[in-house]
Amino acid sequence: MVIQLLAGLLMILMGAELFTNSVEWLGSRLKLPEGSIGHLLAAVGTALPESIIPLIAFFSGGADAVDIGIGAILGAPFMLGTLAMFITGFAAWFLRGRKTGRKIMHVDAADLKRDLVFFMCMYLLVIGASFISQPKKPYVAALLVLAYLVYAWKVAHSGNAMSDENLRPLYFSRRSTPSYFMILLQFGLGLGAIVGGAEYFVAGISRTAELYGIHPLILSMIIAPIATELPEKFNSVIWVSRGKDRLALGNITGAMAFQSTMIPAMGMLLCDWTLTLSAWISSTCLLISTGVLYITVCRKQCVPMSALLFCGVGYFGFLVAILWSIL
Repeated sequence: MVIQLLAGLLMILMGAELFTNSVEWLGSRLKLPEGSIGHLLAAVGTALPESIIPLIAFFSGGADAVDIGIGAILGAPFMLGTLAMFITGFAAWFLRGRKTGRKIMHVDAADLKRDLVFFMCMYLLVIGASFISQPKKPYVAALLVLAYLVYAWKVAHSGNAMSDENLRPLYFSRRSTPSYFMILLQFGLGLGAIVGGAEYFVAGISRTAELYGIHPLILSMIIAPIATELPEKFNSVIWVSRGKDRLALGNITGAMAFQSTMIPAMGMLLCDWTLTLSAWISSTCLLISTGVLYITVCRKQCVPMSALLFCGVGYFGFLVAILWSIL
């Protein structure tokens, strides 16, 4: 079972890396604004693993399919709003803050406030949808999709175009400026690896949960999001090390916006959107973490590294609660 999980994770991460790299180059070749690349292309690209997992889980039709799907849907933004924020803040402090004494991120506080407000409003709508009748949930799903499209339109028109100097070389090309053919080839292979790895990983979660007697929703909320959010965390740390804090945080908040709208909308259409106690605990921890971050940014009109570090409290608090319930 462990080998199956690791093999699935490896395929997902390799595919996500290829996909993200190709998407960034595609945005650069098309001369899209920096906001489009960080908040949209890179964010949506690295969000694909956790997006594919619930989709495959729902269509697998297994006894634990719904629990795995909902757990993956809610676990993804939870990990981003808590653990990914913590890692980004820690990387900024460790790589720069200790040496320079600078304790704030190089980002526009207004951009982060915009993303956090959008995320919290949409996430509250997602949670609230569990209280309404099933026939009305498609209307909520449509509202979530519409809201994301408006958000994407606004973000796409922000920032300057990114130059090729800001990107890592395309893996499938040694040319300084790769051709569209090589970019699209890497795009297709990366997406194929993500889909195949996700299907293999979902099967491994179900078998592991059955073997060790762990509720599949809990397992999918802890293991799957940690693994599938690695691309966002990895990219953010790299960007922080290069002083590109806007891309680092934009990658995270952009993925949070996508995963609080498009993916829950899919879940509401494919299953009975009913949340368990574990889901409520994670949602509470997430909203507290992002709420404190938002209040801090509003009060100081900047983004302190310490505020990002505080987001880790939400993750570790949830982890303690889950382990306590298991033991």
